[in-house]
Amino acid sequence: MSVRRLAEASAQPASFAFNKAFTAQAKTWIKKYPKGREQSAVIPLLMLAQEQDGWVTKAAIEHVADMLAMPYIRVLEVATFYTQFQLKPVGTRAHVQVCGTTPCMLRGSEELMDVCRSKIHHDQFHTNEAGTMSWEEVECLGACVNAPMVMIFKDTYEDLTPERLAEIIDLFEAGKGNQVKPGPQTGRHFSAPITGFTSLKDEKGVLKTTRDKEAKAAAKAAKASATAAATAAPQPAAVAAVPEKPKAAPAKKADAPAKPSLEDKNRPAGIARPAAVDDLKLISGVGPKIEGTLHELGIFTFAQVAAWKKAEREWVDGYLNFKGRIERDDWVKQAKALAKGGVAEYVRVFGKKPV
Repeated sequence: MSVRRLAEASAQPASFAFNKAFTAQAKTWIKKYPKGREQSAVIPLLMLAQEQDGWVTKAAIEHVADMLAMPYIRVLEVATFYTQFQLKPVGTRAHVQVCGTTPCMLRGSEELMDVCRSKIHHDQFHTNEAGTMSWEEVECLGACVNAPMVMIFKDTYEDLTPERLAEIIDLFEAGKGNQVKPGPQTGRHFSAPITGFTSLKDEKGVLKTTRDKEAKAAAKAAKASATAAATAAPQPAAVAAVPEKPKAAPAKKADAPAKPSLEDKNRPAGIARPAAVDDLKLISGVGPKIEGTLHELGIFTFAQVAAWKKAEREWVDGYLNFKGRIERDDWVKQAKALAKGGVAEYVRVFGKKPV
């Protein structure tokens, strides 16, 4: 970033003060921040100073610092850091900022700069002879779809040709800048395709008022149709009542399989709770509730699970009513990895961390 310095002392005014309107705006900005954080309004206040005088003077920096109870150097740091602040006098009627970033460059920003050189001044940051116009090249201004473009004050002028920019400069120099409509200069609607809308061409159909009107019309038509049908339909002849057939009794649900007995010989052997208990929840398929049940059965370690035989796995699966989940999730393989090397071994074997 280039070094940014304040204008020479000869160009600096002796003092600065916000006028009545800008003083009110400054107070509004300060009130937006909580007590003790009023200094956060430094950028908005510097922008107001620039809007009032056209550029940020040394006196304005000091005035803003006094308003916010800040050291002068802190406000100077902000003003010299952000390139949005003009530190030297610019055109009194317009300062043209030409975007020179890639999209605008590819679409002709160099030609726009040539126009500025010929109509304003050969060099950037210099005013014309009357002091009414100046220009500079800047980085992206955020209207890449509508390149090339320029910004004057707070407005952007897009889809420019060299001829159109020359017209705009002439109007601002004549004091008629308010006659130039900001935005695309080709008739384009904001940033819509240059050839016009390709979708949502008629917004009326998606408005809530339109939907409500169509819904009411449909409901009214349906009601009228139902009334007409009821009026025109012949009365049915009396029909002898047919006795209803007795309904079949609902089929009984199959009894759930009985839970295996705790005395079953295939129940895995349990142990007394050890001082160090493994986190069985690292095994996929084991949650806090299942872990609690396993603890009740005396299962506390990965090594115990890793040693289960087929009959023992089937007993635990039946006891938990898992319907084969222990085999599907391969608890034994998971437990072997965790018992051997913890999470690191689990990741090596399965390629992921325990869930």
